[in-house]
Amino acid sequence: MRYRTIGTDPATRREVSVLSLGAMLFGTRTDERTSFAILDRYAEAGGTFIDTSDNYAYWHHGTQGGESEALLGRWRRTRGVGDAIVIATKLGARPTGPGKDFTTDREGLSAKVVRESAERSRELLGVERLDLLYAHIEDPATPQAETVEAFAGLVGEGTVGLLGVSNHWAWKVERARALAAAAGLPGYEVLQYHHTYLRRRTDVPGRLSPDGDQGVADGALLSYVREEPALALVAYSPLLSGAYVREDKPLDHELDHPGTPARLAVLREVAAETGATVNQVVLAWLIGAQVPAIPLVGASSVAQLDESLAAVDLDLTAEQRARLDAVR
Repeated sequence: MRYRTIGTDPATRREVSVLSLGAMLFGTRTDERTSFAILDRYAEAGGTFIDTSDNYAYWHHGTQGGESEALLGRWRRTRGVGDAIVIATKLGARPTGPGKDFTTDREGLSAKVVRESAERSRELLGVERLDLLYAHIEDPATPQAETVEAFAGLVGEGTVGLLGVSNHWAWKVERARALAAAAGLPGYEVLQYHHTYLRRRTDVPGRLSPDGDQGVADGALLSYVREEPALALVAYSPLLSGAYVREDKPLDHELDHPGTPARLAVLREVAAETGATVNQVVLAWLIGAQVPAIPLVGASSVAQLDESLAAVDLDLTAEQRARLDAVR
């Protein structure tokens, strides 16, 4: 396994594995026995960065979520997992009630929600301090200053370590960080966005905004991270839920443009040259990119996880990276 440091404050920064494991479906679609086996294998391989959210996976049983956090808490207790494993969670996108959908009816990022949600997550995970806490999705109804102060308050009292943000426009991330800096408060240092080798169209409405998808690491966000060395980028859904390699998983319509076939062609060429799978090349490309990302992968079996773990040791040559990057 390879590692990198996230965060800048010596009191809260952490060294984490360059491959993160997503626990979204653990405890719901992925049963407990299988989930534990995957988590055990990840830890055995040196993985130290697990991702969840307080709303995972509310849609599976029509709940408000919490199943994933609860399973991770049980795994930690039964395995005696300590501080070596960094567990990141998120808040703000939990539905307000069972049977509701976060896209239209979510709790948001008010000071009250931030405090109550963080406390609930700590209890479910069985930890005194959340290693990394994200603002999961934008909340236009709450002033940014209120959210910034609420997150910083948790850091100040020692119940949260690092702060992160996901699914916000880049300019809003910068505004929140500026508010925190002006007040002398800790701000967002880890950004979690959808990022992969194929590029999405930017001229189609997003699920939550007519202006596009604020959850995608577009040029604005990547350039921002490039210029801010204190920031770390975590890339969710890097393997497109299997669409790179499975015929029964068609690519999303946002990827239907002339650049996609050309990028797929060079991706397959490099995979053939290295003897790796296409998925492994995608992950290796992200880890060693000009703006390096920490891929966040899901797995429904130990075999799937093993394929992703092998990508950590795949070193693409400078020429291969140049070819992959040159395709527009």
